[in-house]
Amino acid sequence: MAYKQQEGYPLMQTGGGQSDGQVYPNLHPQQPPNPPMPVVVQPGVIQSTNGSWMQAPQGIANCPPGLEYLAQIDQLLVRQKVELLEVLTDFETKNKYLITNTLGQKVYFAGEESDCCSRNCCGPIRPFQMKIVDNFGQQVINLHRPLACQSCCFPCCLQSMEISSPPGSIIGVVEQKWSIFTPKFVVKNASGDEMLRIEGPCCTCRCCADVKFHVYSLSGTKIGTISKQWTGIVKESVTDADNFGITFPADLDVKMKASLLGALFLIDMMYFESE
Repeated sequence: MAYKQQEGYPLMQTGGGQSDGQVYPNLHPQQPPNPPMPVVVQPGVIQSTNGSWMQAPQGIANCPPGLEYLAQIDQLLVRQKVELLEVLTDFETKNKYLITNTLGQKVYFAGEESDCCSRNCCGPIRPFQMKIVDNFGQQVINLHRPLACQSCCFPCCLQSMEISSPPGSIIGVVEQKWSIFTPKFVVKNASGDEMLRIEGPCCTCRCCADVKFHVYSLSGTKIGTISKQWTGIVKESVTDADNFGITFPADLDVKMKASLLGALFLIDMMYFESE
């Protein structure tokens, strides 16, 4: 698929764009219209959206089903669920995450799929699948991370994350690049072409401060950030449940937005998951 370029990153296609040749199944069949509901909210009163589900935009061309939520946003917040069993013991459980927009509206749920042996023997380098579902419970994104090394001493076997949407249809791959001093990654499209680059700090262990990984276009322009947010000394010391934020241009292609979300989970597992 040929991407238009602005500041060196692939733009989201609008109505009338050419198809990429893939036929995406309709995950949300048409429902009969509901009868009008009575007005129970006074006009002019701003209602809180915290905890509600975000409504998917309509009419997004060439968009895999379920990625419409990403079309008009430029920021996501990812909060990992605290597991009591992990807090009280050293037993590693499956990671679960809530993904929201800046208004606090739920966008997706993400859940790790892995076996007990891998989680507790391989630790942060374990292989896993991450299933990301929408408010209908439909899986819209699948992340696959194979077992690999992340040491700079083994440049031929580094970390990667494969992003599929719908599941089974690859839309992007995140690959760790060999580097001695700073973490580096590239984001590729389904054809294997480099689209974006990610670079982190020399030290990912910062007390009382956020840890930021910057996203760059191929031209070297900084277009976004993946940040691990400082959650306080108590939570940081007793649990590995982390909060993340991710920013990107609103007009970035939705497939690249989903790929950056995959990069976030890979970075979390590599640098912020307890041994």
